[in-house]
Amino acid sequence: MGERGPLGHRVPDLAALELLLAVARLGSLGRAAAELGISQPAASGRVRTMERMLGVPLVERSPRGSTLTHAGVLVTDWARRIVEAAEAFDAGAQALRSHRDSRLTVAASMTIAEYLLPGWLIALRAARPDTAVSLLAGNSQFVVERLLGGDADLGFVEGLAMPSGLSGVEIGGDRLVVAVGPAHPWARRRAAVSADELAATPLILREEGSGTRQVLDAALSWHAPPLLELASTTAVKSAAAGGAGPCVLSELALTEELATRRLVEVPLADVSLTRRLRAVWRPGPQPSGPARDLLALARAC
Repeated sequence: MGERGPLGHRVPDLAALELLLAVARLGSLGRAAAELGISQPAASGRVRTMERMLGVPLVERSPRGSTLTHAGVLVTDWARRIVEAAEAFDAGAQALRSHRDSRLTVAASMTIAEYLLPGWLIALRAARPDTAVSLLAGNSQFVVERLLGGDADLGFVEGLAMPSGLSGVEIGGDRLVVAVGPAHPWARRRAAVSADELAATPLILREEGSGTRQVLDAALSWHAPPLLELASTTAVKSAAAGGAGPCVLSELALTEELATRRLVEVPLADVSLTRRLRAVWRPGPQPSGPARDLLALARAC
């Protein structure tokens, strides 16, 4: 048997088969067209296309209505099985979508997880009350690993550039602040701290792989080894407030401490510590379902 070409070139599409079934049920091409929400000329065109594709007449038209030919009756029986199979396919796909939309796993770097994501998730809960959300929090490298490993549907990171191997979109900006406890000498000085002085001072820092550390490393050509290297934002703040030394953290994380003067911001002379906030996902189109909705909320805020 010779090559017959793709099946789609030899079998009418679902819209045409649904029309044929409606004609068989209603006995009228016009009523079938009305039921399917198309014009009668469009319906007639679909029937003619089917007849040319199959090479046999399917519908006889008369002033009293439309009837199926003998070939049309056979084709209608086959069409019914195809449409029923398509309906089963659609029901299965809907079940898959419902299962997908019932859970959402988000991976977020610490600053976003602690200070921005809670508000977004409250808004998502109002829009999708049946979606259960799981949050994985870590540094930016952790987020990338969770996404690439398939453990998360959507991620949020802080840093200078888009993480390698992911797709994403910028959702905002953030400023890093150098802060000290009120008893530290820098809390009382009037002159701004220069980049060289900052680089020469051992600092309380987040661990390598964090967005905070990435920005600091890029802003300073070199810097002294960390005084303390901590994986928790809260631990960094506590150490600085206790007088251990200067810390570098997101302005978002320091709002309360700066307002109550538990920590004091240190002005900088010639160094900019800014970074971008991004939503990221595995390579491909933008997320769908609840991940798409959370992304929209993050971009709006």
